[in-house]
Amino acid sequence: MPRSYSEEFRIELYKADPEALGTKLAMACVEANLPAKYVAVVFKTTRMTIHSWFRGQPCRKAKCKTIEAFISLVNKDLADGRLPAKG
Repeated sequence: MPRSYSEEFRIELYKADPEALGTKLAMACVEANLPAKYVAVVFKTTRMTIHSWFRGQPCRKAKCKTIEAFISLVNKDLADGRLPAKG
């Protein structure tokens, strides 16, 4: 079972640049209760890469459009009540 996001991570997240793509991805994942392990599968990358994006490392340009689309889908599902995932 994947671990939930730590309180320390959540605090750091809300101090991060809210306009950064990785911060937007992290906020969407935290709000939707989507573990980084599962998000990594979606993006065909590692959990550590997802965490590096969450913490401000840039993503490859080829992934940016996909990340933006993913964030939009997550936000729509949150608004429609399909998310957050049950933990």
